[in-house]
Amino acid sequence: MRSELPVAVGGLIEAAAARLKASGVAKPRREAHRLWAWVTRTGPGEAFLARDRAADLEAARGFERAVARRVAGEPMAYVTGMAGFRRLELRADRRALIPRPETEGVIEHALGLAPTGRALDLGTGTGCLALALAQEGRYDLVAAVDVDPAALELARENAALTGVTVRFLRSDLGAALRDEAFDLLVANPPYLTDAEYDALDPAVKKWEPRLALAAGKDGLALTRRILAEGPGLLRDGGWLVMEVDSTRGGDAAGTARALGWTDVRVHEDLFGRPRYLTARREHQG
Repeated sequence: MRSELPVAVGGLIEAAAARLKASGVAKPRREAHRLWAWVTRTGPGEAFLARDRAADLEAARGFERAVARRVAGEPMAYVTGMAGFRRLELRADRRALIPRPETEGVIEHALGLAPTGRALDLGTGTGCLALALAQEGRYDLVAAVDVDPAALELARENAALTGVTVRFLRSDLGAALRDEAFDLLVANPPYLTDAEYDALDPAVKKWEPRLALAAGKDGLALTRRILAEGPGLLRDGGWLVMEVDSTRGGDAAGTARALGWTDVRVHEDLFGRPRYLTARREHQG
């Protein structure tokens, strides 16, 4: 068997970028550098400085495997096993939806409205919302629930990884917490219609869990449940902050008002899209 000859780092990266471009990746050279940095546990800039050096054989093999996964359409976060969310670096895999940058806005609104007391994350997935609240807020308790035991396992792994304390438990929304009351609810429920899910890019549909994406014929099944059940989980005057589909924010707000929520607003994300619903449980008495 002919021995493998050393190849320059720059050549490996350029060849990978060409393959990524051919597979439809939007920023192929950038991703190739990121993958090399991940495989070699270095910074992306170090690959440029080392472009004329011979690549380590084991690193080159690992890089080839990583590029092949990305060419096959696997999301970058799943290839590297990590995703950033605000100040956190979280483990990411097919057990839960990859945290999106726009979801970070939920934390911004939550901290502005209810930065203390008791907080509950409904449908935690990776645990990103609950962990960010526990890290950045001044809460007596942050709890998080998910109906999927695999997602909960991932969230617990992320709590251990980050050293942030959150109480995790399996529950269909707040069903296991009927005797408790919170000052804040946060949620990023699935909000695609079944038809929108069927039309998704394969890079999402093939890899990320349907349970975290699709929400019935009109995309509002989980949103309506949270709005209906939320008051029973909140103290008087408590707040709900929920990410909503940008095309259905008005429908969600109308449902909230019809169910008796007060101070209902839909806020825009950084791209000017209506993205975050905030609503308050009415004071009683």
